[in-house]
Amino acid sequence: MPKVRLSGQVDGSQDPTREERARLLYMLFAGGWDIDNANGDELITLGNVQGKIKGADAFVFTRGSTLQELFKAVSVFVGYQTLDADLSGKPTAIMNGDGSWQSLFSLLEHLQELGTIKQDYRDFIVPVKSAKNVVRRLEEVQERGIADAGRHHAEDFGEDSSNVQSHDTPLPDDHAGNVCVFCSASIEDPAYLGDGYTLGKLLAENQLGCVSGAGKTGVMGAVVRGSVDAGGWTGGSNVPHIIELEGLPKGLSSFWLRPDIYTRMEVMIENSDSFVAYPGGAGTVQEVLALLLMKHDGDPLMKGKPVVIFDRKDEKTGKRFWAPFIDMLSKTCCAKEFIVVDELDDVVPAVKKAMPLVEA
Repeated sequence: MPKVRLSGQVDGSQDPTREERARLLYMLFAGGWDIDNANGDELITLGNVQGKIKGADAFVFTRGSTLQELFKAVSVFVGYQTLDADLSGKPTAIMNGDGSWQSLFSLLEHLQELGTIKQDYRDFIVPVKSAKNVVRRLEEVQERGIADAGRHHAEDFGEDSSNVQSHDTPLPDDHAGNVCVFCSASIEDPAYLGDGYTLGKLLAENQLGCVSGAGKTGVMGAVVRGSVDAGGWTGGSNVPHIIELEGLPKGLSSFWLRPDIYTRMEVMIENSDSFVAYPGGAGTVQEVLALLLMKHDGDPLMKGKPVVIFDRKDEKTGKRFWAPFIDMLSKTCCAKEFIVVDELDDVVPAVKKAMPLVEA
């Protein structure tokens, strides 16, 4: 029988979601599904999430969008966007009868309006109101298939991803630390690209290494170019199937090839001393959620490492880019785990003020 991966944790015998979860379990089992994580007692980490995705045939998120559930749901959406083969043909449903997922949906709609998400999330993730609708909706998606994400291989990246290999260059003697910049690989607006280039240049001028997702396109490519052109140290990580979508930027001092986006994220975190969330899409949301989840869980990889969110004003709409995201995060347990700055000139000073001293 096909297997559905059920999200959510059950908080003891008095958890108010137990009854609804029991109804859902019955309907899924009666509908021909085996159920993974039926008891709601499994934690997801960067190390095991890809395996969980690979081992399931569908995904159901129950009501209650905790920090971990938000990370998992966004991760599934990012997998659809980046053509992850382990998600091919696998439907996802989110139970939002109580409105607990609405802040995420509103955020995705906001980013679609700003142009950093090209897809309508409803073509990939199906909202449902109650347990009785879940099986039918999963079957509908299986019948019609998953929507085309509209992504295509880059034509000018100049490298066969099968020949890409990792390499390392030592950090410079005057090195003051590494800043990982999470950002969009799809933004084409010259104003955003210009600010990205300037940010990379400012990092280099302050003896700060620039770590990125090693994409050639969008702001991600601009940030790397800015750092490289200013003589800075740059490091990055990417995976084969995304390299074929985005290419690799020139001039990376160090590159770490990884098999999936989660081990990619892990090596970027390991090699960084602080983090900047520049305007981006669902991938940037996923990465920030991972950082804050690790902070909340006391992961040693995030000990003492600040997270700065650059809430840039979008000139076309007049809206602050990350306002809905910041609002969503402020309602979780991690409201004090990040710093918000509104202006580009304030990003590097905020990083330097919050980042611990690093020995070269």
